[in-house]
Amino acid sequence: MTDWIEIGQLKNIPKRGARCVKTPHGTVAVFRTYDDKIFAIDDTCPHKGGPLSQGIVHDESVTCPLHNIVFSLETGLARMPDEGQVKSYPVKNEDGFLFIQASACIGDAAE
Repeated sequence: MTDWIEIGQLKNIPKRGARCVKTPHGTVAVFRTYDDKIFAIDDTCPHKGGPLSQGIVHDESVTCPLHNIVFSLETGLARMPDEGQVKSYPVKNEDGFLFIQASACIGDAAE
């Protein structure tokens, strides 16, 4: 059994945009940067519950649409360390098809 689950195609995510994937852990936002890098983080901001998938994507970061906190798409860390963190998930792009690591999404469901 493989540990990767197909979640869609790169062409279905706009540049500097996101799409959401439902997992046992919750909703994960999958982001595409301007230069076609793919990242996945929890969709919910830890402060006011804002949907990060609706935030502004710039470089390898996203800005929460509710209160302008900037999170790294790679690590999930807020720009300012005391502003929190969201979980990041391993993703990969194989010939335009996107995959997320299943064990990373399922593992948190029991916690």
